[in-house]
Amino acid sequence: MKKFTQYVFCITILLSCKKIGTPELQPINLKISTVYASTELGKKLSLSKVLIKILNVNTNVEKQLITDANGNVSFQGISAGVYDISATITIPAATYSSVTGEIVDKDVIFNASDKNKTIGLTNNELNIKLVSGNIGNWLIKQIYYAGSNTTTGAGYRDQFIEIYNNTDSVMYADSLYFAEIIGRQSYTNTSYYTLPNGQMDWSKSLNMPSNIDANNNYVYPRALFMLPGKGKEHPVLPGASIVIAQTAINHKSPFTGTDGKTITVRDPSLTIDLSGADFEAYYAPFLPRPLTSDIDNPSIPNLNVLAYNGTDMLFDNPGRTAFIIFKRDGTEVKDYPKYNYPTISTPSSTSDKFYQIPNSVIIDAVEIQPNTASDRVPKKLGASLDAGYTFAPNGQYSSQSVIRKTDRTENGRKILKDTNNSTEDFDYFSLANPRGFK
Repeated sequence: MKKFTQYVFCITILLSCKKIGTPELQPINLKISTVYASTELGKKLSLSKVLIKILNVNTNVEKQLITDANGNVSFQGISAGVYDISATITIPAATYSSVTGEIVDKDVIFNASDKNKTIGLTNNELNIKLVSGNIGNWLIKQIYYAGSNTTTGAGYRDQFIEIYNNTDSVMYADSLYFAEIIGRQSYTNTSYYTLPNGQMDWSKSLNMPSNIDANNNYVYPRALFMLPGKGKEHPVLPGASIVIAQTAINHKSPFTGTDGKTITVRDPSLTIDLSGADFEAYYAPFLPRPLTSDIDNPSIPNLNVLAYNGTDMLFDNPGRTAFIIFKRDGTEVKDYPKYNYPTISTPSSTSDKFYQIPNSVIIDAVEIQPNTASDRVPKKLGASLDAGYTFAPNGQYSSQSVIRKTDRTENGRKILKDTNNSTEDFDYFSLANPRGFK
């Protein structure tokens, strides 16, 4: 009798739990409305046929719809959860020029995004603003941040970034800047003032002016570099690249470190040859204890290091970062202001400060995120710079790089895809491939 009673009790509890939990399992309808961030453009440009994509970050299921004439869509019967939401519309150059009176020679792309958004029964209506970004002449083509196996490969030593001339004219890489952007690296660190999306609220930084939009109009690099040259020393042909290596050597082969010891890899197939890089980072002259692997290739020009993090040009290999390239706007970068982290506690006089780079000078930007959804961090770049993100599918130390897709070929010159949305623009190489194409 006692066992029977226990059985009935358990069944009752299970049925009760199922009944109580049922509303949470109900499918919901998600309504999304789009508008142009610019009120003036909103009066002139159509909101019809904006492509809206929603990605359930837990199940990796993606759905997409096209907006109606009013810029609205409704996703019917989706499950509650956490979603990445993006919107994009391409306005042909002729149409844009006709309706706005502004003459452009390229199609204008507008994007919007809302990442890591919790959608539920009481949070199922969103309004998102479409913004246009710069379609660059220089593009970040490939980023090898993951590195290779720490036991059988080269670890982090073989990292590089590749920048591409996406035009039909010779351009000069002299005094081109690139930077790795700082930001909150997890949702659990509570020492900073934060925004609703979880990212740092730079407006709360010590001595930040109150009359600027510190979060939306600027970015803050943890590492900042400038390519050498005074104007026309480093020409880059149309459809050609520059490769910037952490250390410009053949990482497949043994080499002698600065301590006189031989450094080698067990499996050369996991790493790459960077002896043909165009530039390299060399930190030894200004570090008290440089890495023994940071050797100088005398035939490769060194970067000018303006700000750095760590003991070499070490990219965050879990992928919790973003990269930008830019040119000066007549202002010396050293004259840009620097600010502390927006920490809740007052920073000390010796705390690190970071350059404040205006979005207006940025030519291209790429957001990197970890390969698994549970490890992803608050976005560092707004939709005008990068509406999405990219990642190496196998994560850190996988030998994989992220590579920009080829959009088309004209007279033998590859034109790379550039929609200001890295989710759409990038693929990956199973083994990083300097100057390769996808």
